[in-house]
Amino acid sequence: MLNHIIIMGRLVRDPELRYTQSQVPVASFTIACDRNFTNRDSGEKQTDFIDCVAWRSTAEFISKYFFKGSMAVVEGRLQVRNWEDSNGQKRRNSEIVVDNIYFGDSKRKEDSGDSYQSSYTGNYSQAQDTGAQNSNPFGDLSDDDGELPF
Repeated sequence: MLNHIIIMGRLVRDPELRYTQSQVPVASFTIACDRNFTNRDSGEKQTDFIDCVAWRSTAEFISKYFFKGSMAVVEGRLQVRNWEDSNGQKRRNSEIVVDNIYFGDSKRKEDSGDSYQSSYTGNYSQAQDTGAQNSNPFGDLSDDDGELPF
């Protein structure tokens, strides 16, 4: 049997961190996932809102680093729960039990400081300005292949 699901979307609201009676952390949140196609009638993309629940250290990690609007990649299993509400109606809920969560956004520019690209480009420009051909990482290759064994 296989029950494995991966979704990518944005958090609809900040994760809600709670603790069970035995002090086990549990985080609940909802992911909005756009469908890949548009509605014929309206021409708009439809969005699915998928409930997720995470336990223990994963729950604490999510509540610390994810917030409303964050892009997240969620990996886990689908769980369907049945219960009876206060009016005696039978109810059903589907949710993803999160095993792993990954950041879907790139690091913000103001948080990143000097990025690899900007510092590398600076070094390349400096090498060109000084005329040092040996430090140029994009130097021309010679046409001489030497003696190749094949």
